Amino acid sequence: MSGKIPRLAIMGHPNAGKSSVVATLTENDLIAIDKRAGTTTESSVYPVIIDGRPVIEFIDTPGFQNPNAILEWFQAQGEKRELARAFVAAHRADPLFAHDCALLEPVAEGAAIILVVDGSKRIKEKDRVEIELLRLTARPRMAILNNLTNQTRYMNQWRDALSKAFNSVREFNAHRATYGERIKLLEALKSIDQRWEPLVQEAIDAFEHDWTRRTDHAVTTILDLLKDALTFKVSRNVKESKLAFKSGRDRVRADVMAAFEDGLRQLEVKAQEQIRGHFRHHVWHMPPDSILGKDLLSDEVSQALGLSRRQLALVGLAAGAASGATIDLSTAGHSLGAGALIGAATGGVLGFVGSKALAKLDIERAPGTQRFTAGPVSNPRFPFVLLDRIVLYSARAMNWSHGRQAAEESAPDRVPDKEIRRGGFAEELSAQQQRDLARFFNAAKKGKSDGEEACRIIIRDILHGLAVSEIDSRSDL
Repeated sequence: MSGKIPRLAIMGHPNAGKSSVVATLTENDLIAIDKRAGTTTESSVYPVIIDGRPVIEFIDTPGFQNPNAILEWFQAQGEKRELARAFVAAHRADPLFAHDCALLEPVAEGAAIILVVDGSKRIKEKDRVEIELLRLTARPRMAILNNLTNQTRYMNQWRDALSKAFNSVREFNAHRATYGERIKLLEALKSIDQRWEPLVQEAIDAFEHDWTRRTDHAVTTILDLLKDALTFKVSRNVKESKLAFKSGRDRVRADVMAAFEDGLRQLEVKAQEQIRGHFRHHVWHMPPDSILGKDLLSDEVSQALGLSRRQLALVGLAAGAASGATIDLSTAGHSLGAGALIGAATGGVLGFVGSKALAKLDIERAPGTQRFTAGPVSNPRFPFVLLDRIVLYSARAMNWSHGRQAAEESAPDRVPDKEIRRGGFAEELSAQQQRDLARFFNAAKKGKSDGEEACRIIIRDILHGLAVSEIDSRSDL
């Protein structure tokens, strides 16, 4: 261990998932993951930088090439200490042991060891040799059972072999580990050597502080999205001569409506990009049936997310949900009253899931021109749907393992994704929280900030809850 920060050498076979473990623990999804043996010939250092300083360092090492020869050499040294350092010094110039010296050099320099094994595979004699030679290094060491499939029949064999040689043995699936599980693994590192506790705790504190800050940034992104979407408009001035025929007027109406809808979609896309940035994602896979991959304004999204009809009616009554329009609460969430959102001149509504109006289309006349304006959003349900979508997206970004790119490769027996549950978070909030959100939405439509702090607290509590507990299957959406 360095005198300044904990250093951890990640060891294991190329197909055991050690690079995925490094990618997940460092939140670096750009780390190359290759399952072919022998592709990594040198150790790669991946520090975790927070506030401009490294707080912990992970070292991705090549696999052992000559474990039997190394073990024999270790055993021949008798009571000699610092075996890793002695071996590297004795064999550094020997081409036969070049890869082995690259692997052991971080250990020789004081790094602790994390051995990554695939507990779904049968333990072999080579594995037992490597376990023993790592024990003989006398370095603080932890073993990770990184099960890559549903196969569990060999887990007890691995546990028995590893517990005799390692200070700690943990299950940790690098392809699915959440933030909370990463913190638990770091907490367990404190137990492998008492001298580590202060430095590892300092690293954990830095992780938690940084995570809180990033989560708060995500809350701000969500609030900005809601405010931007609820005040968004699209206007177009058209000369009267181009509107002489009904076809011309219909075309302009359709173009303005399409531009309005596309603008809402782009606001969501921009917010999603920011969310991915907050949680350091570059590689991003979306399941084909994900609700997050559906069109924002589709029937499927509206039916899966947002408040129920009854909840929306109650919220509307309590919060005065109508904003410049009279909402037919008897059908809220299902349809709007026939005269609810009529435009200023000829009137019209943009569709939102069939008969539910999303926004009004105003047409203002001036000498020689007409001004077509779509928006802002008037449907009382839409902001709850939009909130659910961006919170679900945040949940996925917060808990999507950076080492998961390897899990996306074809593997017939790999652990399957959890069954996707359709549903968001708004329905599960208390009635008071739903009313607070509705009041904020109505204020935001008018460009006011009333209720923004209450809304911030609600969203922040949701996101913090996603990070500190094991979230349900919605994280796979």
